[in-house]
Amino acid sequence: MSLNKVMLIGNVGNDPEVRYLESNPQNPAANPKVATLRLATTERYRDRNGEPHENTEWHSLVLWRNNADVAEKFIHKGSQIYVEGHLRTRQWNDQSGNKRYTTEVVVDNLQLLGRRPDGEAAPAAPAAPQPAAYQQPVAPAAPIDAAPVAAPEDDLPF
Repeated sequence: MSLNKVMLIGNVGNDPEVRYLESNPQNPAANPKVATLRLATTERYRDRNGEPHENTEWHSLVLWRNNADVAEKFIHKGSQIYVEGHLRTRQWNDQSGNKRYTTEVVVDNLQLLGRRPDGEAAPAAPAAPQPAAYQQPVAPAAPIDAAPVAAPEDDLPF
């Protein structure tokens, strides 16, 4: 068994770069759209002496088709987003013939976070339907004439 899953919340470091792949010269509208951008995640902590520290990691994101559309329309430098996806490592030879590698997050699910400058909530990207196994069951409502439940003697959770 294996698992390749990434979940990140961070701030976008640059405006998305959007391009179309040339897969069908007879029908250019059918060419898939791809967007790339960089996402910063920051870990904040205090050391033993109480000194604050920050560690920022930069992640390369690749968004395809509908997610690329959302990125092109709504994501800009500084936007806060949540992404789910998987890691992919590519290799190529540079101009000098050296092998180069890059690891990217291929985004499967995108959620816009934060607020717009005018105070309105940012629109959410369409979420993929979740399998029934992951959906939360809805608890039935308590009858109106039910007697109130007595509070426990203490409020400790154990």
